[in-house]
Amino acid sequence: MTMTLTRQTPYFFGVAQTFGSSSAAEYVVKRVAEGWAQLRNSNSLGAGVEAAAEALRGVAEECSSTDWDGYGAAAIEQETIRQAERFLNALPLGMIAPSVGAESDGHITFEWYQSPRRIVSVSVSPEGDLHYAALLGYSKTYGTEPFFGEIPSDVLKLARRVVAE
Repeated sequence: MTMTLTRQTPYFFGVAQTFGSSSAAEYVVKRVAEGWAQLRNSNSLGAGVEAAAEALRGVAEECSSTDWDGYGAAAIEQETIRQAERFLNALPLGMIAPSVGAESDGHITFEWYQSPRRIVSVSVSPEGDLHYAALLGYSKTYGTEPFFGEIPSDVLKLARRVVAE
């Protein structure tokens, strides 16, 4: 009797992931992640994302303990930070990077802001949910989408509308 084992949780290497467990699968995923890292580190395509990643590290450190705001805020969990890093890595190359903040419920917030009536906010939870809200002129929209390593198209469209206009 032959038994085949498959990996149920993916390996993550930056933006790349695999359910494969062979050394070849890991090699390919590592090389893809390295290629994306080089593009992200380029001045024209990824400088903003690197600045946002640095801001994320600062927010994570500043908000790592309970009551970081003096009003009983929840600490930012490591899983929330990991999900937020994956979100930043999933941004399309050349996309203007968002500002980074923390919420009192322990979520990380990414925000694209042009004016008081042109703004999109995306909150990342430790469970991998993306809660978003947008104000585009007099139009409001909000919702929740699961995050599986790729930013949902509705969220990207809203962010692009804010930064493009």
